[in-house]
Amino acid sequence: MKQEINLSWKKGMAFETELNGHKLVIDADQSNGGNDSGPRPKALMLVALAGCTGMDIVSILEKMRVEVADLNIRVEGEVTEEHPKHFTSMHIIYEFWGKELPLDKLEKAVSLSDERYCGVAATLKQGIPVTHSVVVHEI
Repeated sequence: MKQEINLSWKKGMAFETELNGHKLVIDADQSNGGNDSGPRPKALMLVALAGCTGMDIVSILEKMRVEVADLNIRVEGEVTEEHPKHFTSMHIIYEFWGKELPLDKLEKAVSLSDERYCGVAATLKQGIPVTHSVVVHEI
């Protein structure tokens, strides 16, 4: 199986693609020659990781019949100071809100995403450590 995207140069540092019928523009900020017309490519890696694991978590928790009131996923990435600036590690923080949430099931859902289902995490782990933590907020 192969996936492919097409990215076309617009002007300056801006590029545009269409993903699943949605247009996406990436750009640099003004200090790097862009017009800030879209997000930076490196930050989209963090978004891809959070989105991939988030979809897994929601699906797994639904199957476990665990109802959360809210879920927030933060991804912190450590970046080198020298060029090529790249991620050296990523840490995912899963924040769950709900009433009497079963911590063991939340951690199981996170582990299943991490170890079995999230293709973005699996790809990133080929080159850098990707860790996680779980925070539960009782409401």
